[in-house]
Amino acid sequence: MEAHGGGLRRILLWGGGNSGGAPWWSYWSAGITNTIGPAMGIEALKYISYPAQVLAKSSKMIPVMLMGSLVYGIRYTIPEYLCTFLVAGGVSTFALLKTSSKTISKLAHPNAPLGYGLCFLNLAFDGFTNATQDSLKARYPKTSAWDIMLGMNLWGTIYNMIYMFAWPSGSGYEAVHFCKQHPEAAWDIFLYCCCGAVGQNFIFLTISRFGSLANTTITTTRKFVSIVVSSLLSGNPLSTKQWGCVTMVFSGLSYQIYLKWQKLQRLQKKRKTT
Repeated sequence: MEAHGGGLRRILLWGGGNSGGAPWWSYWSAGITNTIGPAMGIEALKYISYPAQVLAKSSKMIPVMLMGSLVYGIRYTIPEYLCTFLVAGGVSTFALLKTSSKTISKLAHPNAPLGYGLCFLNLAFDGFTNATQDSLKARYPKTSAWDIMLGMNLWGTIYNMIYMFAWPSGSGYEAVHFCKQHPEAAWDIFLYCCCGAVGQNFIFLTISRFGSLANTTITTTRKFVSIVVSSLLSGNPLSTKQWGCVTMVFSGLSYQIYLKWQKLQRLQKKRKTT
């Protein structure tokens, strides 16, 4: 009850514009890309294996650096380009290597180019979402992590409801009918939503309490563990060469985390001296 009361108070403050944070309507554009992007990532699992999808989505820094250098003229350091090279090289080589017949047999419609294309579109949408969130935080400094989470989820709910139940090609009623026919699937969907909601809270708590560096480290570790578990327990075996690509990608990501840690240490030293 206390949590719901806190959420209600936040929404009321939002509507009145008294919270000092970004107003609720300002999240509409990021809400669109945040709704479409993850859907593309899930759709990609029809065409490529889960380890391949996780690895492709781990290369988020590539579109970010491309957009930064080409559009905004941002200059990156040689170590940052090295990180990007390791990740891009690992993902590209993994995509070109032959997937095992056992893994292919589990896919609904094996189609590697389409699967990887959906993953990179997902990354592009994520890049826009992150850039918009950063812009809102810069314009409204009092915007908290919880404000962002509430705004994104509010608009995501609105867009999904419109698409599923009001759009002519929406499949909302079919989904409800399917869940009635297959209650075990409805239970899986419910658990998936609960895990997502709880996980979001931990992500934002980690960012607010320990910073984005700690969150990046945890997220990167989780992705690597996901690939290992999927390979060992879920029947998605990887070849020695593919494991080499995985190692290459996560070496680049680990080096990126180390560079962020070094930058954070330098900033802390400057603050102490001033």
